[in-house]
Amino acid sequence: MNLDRLADALAAQLPTGVVQRDVPVSDLTTYRLGGPVAVVARVSDDAALGVVAATLAQLGAPPPPLLVVGRGSNLLVADRGFPGLGVVLAGDFESVDVEPGRSRVRAGAATPLPVLARRAAAGGLAGLEFFVGIPGSVGGAVRMNAGGHGRETREVLHRAWVLDLLAGDATPSARDVADLDLSYRHSGLRAGQVVTRAEFHATPDDPTACAARVDEIVRWRREHQPGGSNAGSVFRNPTGDSAGRLIDAAGLKGLRVGGAVVSEKHANFFQAEPGASADDVARLVAEVQARVDGATGIHLVPELELVGFDDPRLP
Repeated sequence: MNLDRLADALAAQLPTGVVQRDVPVSDLTTYRLGGPVAVVARVSDDAALGVVAATLAQLGAPPPPLLVVGRGSNLLVADRGFPGLGVVLAGDFESVDVEPGRSRVRAGAATPLPVLARRAAAGGLAGLEFFVGIPGSVGGAVRMNAGGHGRETREVLHRAWVLDLLAGDATPSARDVADLDLSYRHSGLRAGQVVTRAEFHATPDDPTACAARVDEIVRWRREHQPGGSNAGSVFRNPTGDSAGRLIDAAGLKGLRVGGAVVSEKHANFFQAEPGASADDVARLVAEVQARVDGATGIHLVPELELVGFDDPRLP
């Protein structure tokens, strides 16, 4: 599909400034690295997202490469950029509605997970506190079944609303958690299927107690995980083991490729130092993967989504 034609068609139907060209992906991710996204549509409600879906259908096959970006906390795009359409959710997709009487919390897909955790706690609803330690968005949590501190999204998710950009959907449809095929860092959602909002179940509790649990998770995270430019855990944990432990045991803390380095604080976090490139991080991922495989026979699978890299060792 001709991207100039797509950008012009979207710009003609959406408010001024919603459609942009050659947007640095470094502005959209926690790594602050990577090249430009050819076309970006920043949509603020279901109607605008429906316009994107309808436009893609009208322009016909083949569809452009698609990249849906939440907080960019699990994403690394190559320095050469992304030659397709990036969809960024904002506006209505950042809303949170706490319903203590129904023990339900509904949140837009662009809502930061720490905001969801704090809003639920303030409303006296327990069970979502673990989200405060995950620097992603609600949509990403559903898509990847995000987890931490012994809990996973599927344990607290009631349903999610999904719109299929490649099917030309006009409005999102509700899907119960059982229909999403959630497992460890996995869902059955396909490329082009966008989570627009989700509803979570919780348990009534004293807001002060909820807030105390949130604060404890924040304290633990600051003590055990590094800050700075990173994307959280790089690799998924193998069954019955920890990726961080395996990397540490292989003596790889402090391993450096260019401006990318394995954190001394948590071995499954890779830091991007000033002057680092996205390709530095990708090469470090491949190098750590190869060394752990050679030392243990265990092939670590990236949890980090890597987009646009040529290294055959990477997914």
